[in-house]
Amino acid sequence: MTGAIQRLLALDATQGARAAVPAAREAVRSVPELSADPERLRGLDRELLAELAELCEVIGWILFDAGLHRPARRANARALALAELCGDRWTARLVLLNHSMLQAHTGRSRAALETASRVYGSRALPPRVEALVLIRRAHAIALLGGDREPEALVSRARGRFLDGVSRHDPPWAWWIDDTELLGHQGWVLARLGRWDRAIPLLRRAATAPGGPAYRDLFGAELLAALTGAGAWREAEGVIADLAPRAARIASARTLGSLAATATRLRGSTTATPSARDGAAHLLEVLGAPPPEALSAPERRLSARP
Repeated sequence: MTGAIQRLLALDATQGARAAVPAAREAVRSVPELSADPERLRGLDRELLAELAELCEVIGWILFDAGLHRPARRANARALALAELCGDRWTARLVLLNHSMLQAHTGRSRAALETASRVYGSRALPPRVEALVLIRRAHAIALLGGDREPEALVSRARGRFLDGVSRHDPPWAWWIDDTELLGHQGWVLARLGRWDRAIPLLRRAATAPGGPAYRDLFGAELLAALTGAGAWREAEGVIADLAPRAARIASARTLGSLAATATRLRGSTTATPSARDGAAHLLEVLGAPPPEALSAPERRLSARP
């Protein structure tokens, strides 16, 4: 089972979520326990239950980033039940953090805030884990219309991250690095309309070398921020960078964000003609993203004339 987990993670990192979906479905077919009622598995070895929980968590993440939100919800619920059966609190926390992100993406911001808050326990969280909790809370509160609190939360997240790696960090905390934090800080600030501060952070995250495939999302959010700020020439530059490889992007979240922004930009009455032409070209390259690829707010934006 460890091999299946590693294969899925490698596929997601190198080729993206949509490319990893067939392997995720094959894993479900080949591991009967993943389809069983978790309560029926109560008597299994705790180590096996922990591996099942981790595999189900990875599958839930892939399904979410591939835009398959209903199956992702089911996978998250199963992963959480399995983790609780064996007392694997760290996997349970990761599932809650993933699920909070899904809820925020699909327009359930208050639920996302509540889910992120469930990660806290009686003991203090290690720095990187708490940084991620603070980021999830900041996104949710920004979507709920908060103004100052989201900015304070991302500032606290940066402070916790700078506290460094702790021996108490769970194994999965390796991916919470400076680029990830920069991207989410910029994204939260963009949600607040703080374009002058959001854009440099998103640019640094989007242009950082290496990194997993899903970080194309920061490039998409950079384009959205530049469009919001009316920085047409810079937006044209991002489109010129993204368009040649947009058809190969396998993250439905990224495709949904790009499609929503390009639709807004193409219909803008204040954008430059070349920026509108670039947006039209990007939409041609993208084609129509799957309906579930767009978050609830993005669907509303893309429907505007």
